[in-house]
Amino acid sequence: MFSFNMFDHPIPRAFQNRFSTQYRCYSVSMLAGPNDRSDVEKGGKIIMPPSALDQLSRLNITYPMLFKLTNKNSDRMTHCGVLEFVADEGICYLPHWMMQNLLLEEGGLVQVESVNLMVATYSKFQPQSPDFLDITNPKAVLENALRNFACLTTGDVIAINYNEKIYELRVMETKPDKAVSIIECDMNVDFDAPLGYKEPERRSQHPEEPSEEEGDPSSYAEMDLGFRAFTGSGNRLDGKKKGIEPSPAPLDPSDIRRGIPNYEYKIGRISFIRNSRPQPKKTDDEDTMSRFIAFSGEGQSLRKKGRKP
Repeated sequence: MFSFNMFDHPIPRAFQNRFSTQYRCYSVSMLAGPNDRSDVEKGGKIIMPPSALDQLSRLNITYPMLFKLTNKNSDRMTHCGVLEFVADEGICYLPHWMMQNLLLEEGGLVQVESVNLMVATYSKFQPQSPDFLDITNPKAVLENALRNFACLTTGDVIAINYNEKIYELRVMETKPDKAVSIIECDMNVDFDAPLGYKEPERRSQHPEEPSEEEGDPSSYAEMDLGFRAFTGSGNRLDGKKKGIEPSPAPLDPSDIRRGIPNYEYKIGRISFIRNSRPQPKKTDDEDTMSRFIAFSGEGQSLRKKGRKP
């Protein structure tokens, strides 16, 4: 009787916990069915066949399920999560931006392996268009979009949908590793300058040169002549018309005293304008009449003087 011990050695634990297979990948638009699966395009998760779930349930893997996708022809790789197990056997469906990162065409082969990733603490993104600056609160928009992602890989160009417009962002840096999990994590987000962004040029004004706001001094006089208060005619309730006074004569610019700026003003000096018109001199008669003398009035008595009672 013969005995073979070729299966007596146990399989290493590393191979027991590892899921590795190859699928033909297609974009989500190729997914058959009446339901619209545009939600897959808004995140970083894929759709796998039911046999993958059966195989994963037999392995002692950690949750959440994270996978490494590799295109061996172009030596490109990325990481993702799984959304559902409803694809046909031998096929998996990927978001369009993920297929672009892997340089995959419709029906191309992709290697899918289960991995364990560290939890993210920091990530830095670079918008691929200056249009991203038009968003009022880009951090809040990105935080809401990353809820549909399971992990991030340095070098990937992810796509987020906001206000019916797609914005692409390149993952410039992730900590503590080049590939991190972003499920239930406290991650600091930073932004780099958008691709093609240019700082606006600033024009420096010299103090000696007058600014455009000062304008021509004659324009102030014309502005004052344009409007005069209380120059219109009124109407009576009884219908009678009062004599219309002739329109006032136009003012001469030399008569305007109030509201004209000081054209000799220089920056750094303040001048106070006082009314220096001399007061009119009073004549001697006016001065005598206006002088006040105490107890100078005449008194009156109820009884006339010189008459005895």
